[in-house]
Amino acid sequence: MYDKLFPTSLVGSYPQPDWLIDRAKLRSKGPPRVRDLSLWKVAEADLAEAQDAATRLAVLDQEEVGLDIITDGEVRRESYSNHFATSLDGLDLDNPGTKTGRSGRPMVVPRVVGPIQRREQVMAREAAFLRRCTRRLTKMTLPGPFTMAMQALNEYYPDEEALALAYADVLRDEIADIFASGVDIVQLDEPYMQAEPESARLFAIKAINKALEGAAGRTVVHMCFGYAYIMDQTKPQGYSFLRELDDCAADELSIEVSQPRLDLSLIAGMKKGFLIGALDLGRDTAETPEEVRDTLVAAASVIPAANIVAAPDCGMKYLTQELSQAKLAALVEGAAMARAMFN
Repeated sequence: MYDKLFPTSLVGSYPQPDWLIDRAKLRSKGPPRVRDLSLWKVAEADLAEAQDAATRLAVLDQEEVGLDIITDGEVRRESYSNHFATSLDGLDLDNPGTKTGRSGRPMVVPRVVGPIQRREQVMAREAAFLRRCTRRLTKMTLPGPFTMAMQALNEYYPDEEALALAYADVLRDEIADIFASGVDIVQLDEPYMQAEPESARLFAIKAINKALEGAAGRTVVHMCFGYAYIMDQTKPQGYSFLRELDDCAADELSIEVSQPRLDLSLIAGMKKGFLIGALDLGRDTAETPEEVRDTLVAAASVIPAANIVAAPDCGMKYLTQELSQAKLAALVEGAAMARAMFN
């Protein structure tokens, strides 16, 4: 699919403008699992138009810095997961529940009180909007079925596996609509497989494969240790759930490498393509292009260079725009340096 080695991409999110969202409140609250309109600085009646404008700016920033694969920056979202997850039927959002999050803190979550169903297309318009904004390859992201099941209080299905498979059913239809809108790549964000590896081994792959069944384009599963500003403790150098994903239907896996200083021997021999996290988002300075190059070359020593996409560790939502641009500029230049070594 890619016409050059080490193409560059966001994992998904890009910083939202200060005129659109209250970034101080967003950071203080952490990623919401239910809707929180108080985070937006724009009146609800004008919000969709403002989010469209912010999406255009995010696309322009990505193009100007030189990324090969363009996302919508997830600028319409309060968090990576709640935008889609709270658009479904079967949830009580007015009387939410509480669960312990992966950071160990309590989180307010939707209560599942009926069958999970999609009342309408959720992101097809957003996907079509992204497609109109750029001629480059495009990617849209969705929360994965396992992670959505972990971020909900189940009061309807017999167990969490049944809930995850119900989420997979609605995701399969949503993915079909996104590809029909002209988007090239769809990514499922599944960070909770790392946080809940025992449950993941029981049914995560089954749910992911059901969600990706019949997918009409390239697919990615992203798994991380959590946003750097939230998961501020030392990150492990290995994943508790990773090699199992060689059996999932996705074409590529997106992983953190830089901040945890991941032992890359963990991916040796795996068949998938990889988005290699070459930007440490816990670091408040930009990487040098040479650092990015070295990370990509190290990855290419254990998997084929043709299987590597250069990316940040995780979403850039909580960074400043200035720092994001500096880091992405290093990503683009470092990928070009690595490419030159293999061409």
